[in-house]
Formats: sequence, structure tokens, C-alpha cells
Amino acid sequence: MRDAAHLREDKEGAIFEAALKVITEKGFHRARMSDIARKAGISYGLVYHYYSNKEDLFDAVLNRWWDHLFAILKDVSRGVEDVTSKLRGIIFYFLNTYQDKFELVSIFITEISRSTANLTPRRLERFKSFIALTESVIKEGQDNGVLRNDLKARYLTTIFLGALETFISTMVIANQRIKSNAQKERIADSILEVFINGAKNV
Repeated sequence: MRDAAHLREDKEGAIFEAALKVITEKGFHRARMSDIARKAGISYGLVYHYYSNKEDLFDAVLNRWWDHLFAILKDVSRGVEDVTSKLRGIIFYFLNTYQDKFELVSIFITEISRSTANLTPRRLERFKSFIALTESVIKEGQDNGVLRNDLKARYLTTIFLGALETFISTMVIANQRIKSNAQKERIADSILEVFINGAKNV
């Protein structure tokens, strides 16, 4: 028999998964807690036992994204791999998450990356930290002579993340799913080929 802690985790998990689906379908501002409760198969009032309001639930969704992304970025930045492998690691985090948890990436793209309406100071701070960690990888590539250093690291970071974000956004808008690991490899190769050949030291 499952104990109370496991039952709580089950309920909280059901609410979280329902929130992903409802926010993806309707957008954050049109999503209602009652919609999420219905999708989760629980009572409306019970949702507030786990999350105080819709903003609190939305932050839980975003924190799941950021926590995993920052863990990957820190592993990448501390690793001994060359800069190309590190950039590939960043690309693959997005692609793997898109493949396994489409709704999570869709929410990040539509509600945060391509919209300022939901950028609270805390959310903006985390977004800037993401850019800074990526820039540290780019700067390392410049210091090692792999990437050209006549361009600011910040500019190269914007170009790299812009290419990745636009690629993913196009897939989100078209509701195009990743169907195989081979497809992920082709996407990563394409982004890296264009970026590295335009940014490499000559």
C-alpha cells in the first residue's frame, strides 16, 4: 500500500503533467486552474493544496526546465571536451527535452523566450544566467583559438542561441516532432556546421 508521501507525489505529478498540457494548448494567460484540475482528474480545490495559484504552478514548470538546463550547462562548462562537443551538449539538451517532453520546451519557447509578458525579475535573472553560462563556453573556445576572437563572445553567443532557438521555435510552431536519434544528430550537425564554420578562427 502506498504511503501518504507517495500519494502526494502522485497527485503533484498529475497536476504538473496536466499543467504542461493545458498551458501548451491554451497559453499561460488563457489556462485556468480548473482546466488543469480537470485534466489531472482531481478536484479543483485540491490543486490549491499543492500550488497557491497559477503563477506558483507556472514557476514550478519553469523551475523544472531551468534546473535541468543549468545542471547540463554546468557539467558542460566544467568538462574537458572541446568547444564543439560542449556546444553539441547544449543543443542536445534542447533536442532531447523536445523529444521526451515536448510541452516543456514549447512552454519555454512561447511563454519565455519569445515573450516578455511573463518575464518577472526572477525569471529574467535565470534567463540571463543561461546566456552567461553559454557565453562562458564560447569564451573558452575563443581563448583556445578554436573560435575567432575578433567578434565579441556575447555576439557569438547570441548568434548560436538565436540559431538554436529559431530552429526549435520553427518545430514548435509547426508541431513537428523529433522521430529518431538520427534526426537529432542531423539537426545538431546542421546548427554546428553553420555556426562553427562562420565563427572559427581563420
